[in-house]
Amino acid sequence: MDFQHTEDRRMLADSLNRFIVEQYGFDARNKIARSQEGFSRDMWRRFCELGIIGAFFDDSVGGFGGDGFDVSVVFEALGRGLVVEPFLDALIVGRALAHAGDEKQRALIAKMIEGDVIAAFAHDEPGSHYELARVNTRAARHGDGWTLNGVKSVVRQGEHADVLLVSARTSGGEDDEAGMSLFIVARDAQGVNVRGHRRIDGGRVADVSFDDVTLDADALVGNEGDAYATLTHAIGYGLVALASEAVGAMDVAKEHTLEYLRTRKQFGMPIGAFQALQHRMADVLLEIEQARSAAINAAAAVGEAGIERERALSAAKYSIGHIGARVAEESIQMHGGIGMTWELPLAHYAKRLVMIDHQLGDEDHHLARYVALARPITPNSYK
Repeated sequence: MDFQHTEDRRMLADSLNRFIVEQYGFDARNKIARSQEGFSRDMWRRFCELGIIGAFFDDSVGGFGGDGFDVSVVFEALGRGLVVEPFLDALIVGRALAHAGDEKQRALIAKMIEGDVIAAFAHDEPGSHYELARVNTRAARHGDGWTLNGVKSVVRQGEHADVLLVSARTSGGEDDEAGMSLFIVARDAQGVNVRGHRRIDGGRVADVSFDDVTLDADALVGNEGDAYATLTHAIGYGLVALASEAVGAMDVAKEHTLEYLRTRKQFGMPIGAFQALQHRMADVLLEIEQARSAAINAAAAVGEAGIERERALSAAKYSIGHIGARVAEESIQMHGGIGMTWELPLAHYAKRLVMIDHQLGDEDHHLARYVALARPITPNSYK
């Protein structure tokens, strides 16, 4: 496999990394993350002008990329800058619309690419425990349209999104894969109630309830009851994004820790000269490369279909979950008490790495999923 990015991807990565260093430094990022909105609309548009969202999609919907590695190169840079603007939701919502939406719905993608529309993905519910098919929100036929009722939790930027992509059950039982549907809902529609709160790693999320929300017939994305395949497709790209973002954050945590080991002195010498710390740092570097390999494998597989795609995605999410936690812990411990202080960037990278594990399924969930997807062993399995 060729691990080298194309020239276009390298140019995008260079432009994005340079912009983040020059315009989205640590102090500026923290001010944005702690603001009332939890992100900056001005910064959102400036990022979009660089072509970030356009890289997520192919030219059929107005983009210029769409490959797993296009997603990966963007989110690795966003992870290095701890960017809080809602690009993950733009990716997931856009991929769902590109996969199953009609012409009018797919037109929203172009508006997202331009930065004119902010979309939020409203799927998780209280007690869902990361299970993709566990949906209790209900949509019932009402004349030519629908009536939506239910609750969604931890909706990223749910307070300020223009539209929500909402999963709801139109038939079947709570855990049935069949019977799930997707709807585009205006955030300010009557009956949509939003209660926002801060995220521990910066930015804001919201709990969103739908009380007899009336939707037109064209709010339905794709065919009624067939949303599971669309969700699997879109969330797969979200897993690639999170794995790549984690690798970017790990690289920065590594760089900060190496710099600290070179400059912090004890007994008249840099603490990095002590063999015990050298061994620990070497282990961290090996773990980060393992996470990078898992992210590359996921990016290569996400455009395919079938069990091997899903196994590669779950393997990557499991890997970055437990490796991210170890990188966070070791980096903080090698910094000592200062590693936990608010003023030091490292503490924020550590929090982000821990929180990435809990998005779109934690390491326990994806380990169990990986095992469940394993092919049955047969007499010919080893041939």
